[in-house]
Amino acid sequence: MRGDGENAIAESFAALVGQEIEDERIDLLRAALIIARTEYPGLDPQPYVDHLHRLAERVARKVRDVGDPAQSIAALNGVLFQEEKLRGNREDYYDPRNSFLNDVLDRRLGIPITLALVYMEVARHVGFPLFGVGMPGHFLLKHYDVEGRQVLIDAFNNGHILSPRECQRRIDQIYSGQLSFQPEFLMPVSRRQMLTRVLNNLKSIYLSTRNFRKALPIVDLVLVIYPRSPEDVRQRALLRYSLGNLAGTASDLEDYLKMSPEASDADEVRQTALSIRRTLAMMN
Repeated sequence: MRGDGENAIAESFAALVGQEIEDERIDLLRAALIIARTEYPGLDPQPYVDHLHRLAERVARKVRDVGDPAQSIAALNGVLFQEEKLRGNREDYYDPRNSFLNDVLDRRLGIPITLALVYMEVARHVGFPLFGVGMPGHFLLKHYDVEGRQVLIDAFNNGHILSPRECQRRIDQIYSGQLSFQPEFLMPVSRRQMLTRVLNNLKSIYLSTRNFRKALPIVDLVLVIYPRSPEDVRQRALLRYSLGNLAGTASDLEDYLKMSPEASDADEVRQTALSIRRTLAMMN
């Protein structure tokens, strides 16, 4: 069973990102701070919300013409990277603290997705609209000017403006030339997709260190966003099994079969669920 704290975190997260909420109305900042509560259960989001508002006020004082993208980007870069000293954590990229927004703001260190989230939220408060860009291996931001031209911004590299050619070079560096650049790599992503990317980064870190206890609440939050994701339900079943939660495991495996009755592993999953149910019956 999940603890009361984990239930409360999932419920708070659902109140912000549940299926009934339109994507553009999702409060990215507060949702990201709820993710941080998986590590810091008593975290109060308000000081961080207030801090971002103050950053936005400082940016706004530097912008005379909101309609000039170059001016807005220069102001954002000046406040966030020159004054606040936010930067990409190249030394310890896989430190989970890079994915918790309170730590990012306290330590002034992050990864592309969390730095982009901070940048995007501060920009939103000064009337400079940005979209997330889920380029493989390196999250970016995009602004469309009044003529529809795109401006690509790399928050991990101090707000540097990238051309599509530079994006190709970045992908070549990350994937050692094994992945060809595709125009769809620069398509905007939804707010739910941004939050999922934060969660998936954390999940990968925890699974790589076999920290199943910390991975489980992260998968719970992924399933708040995508409750009908068979692969995530199956993964939660495996995590619950590893942690000795047999009832939760059986429930998830049965849900997985309902969602994917024709899955290649359906027979194996069905037998496993039946075996767990028999074990539970013998324990009662």
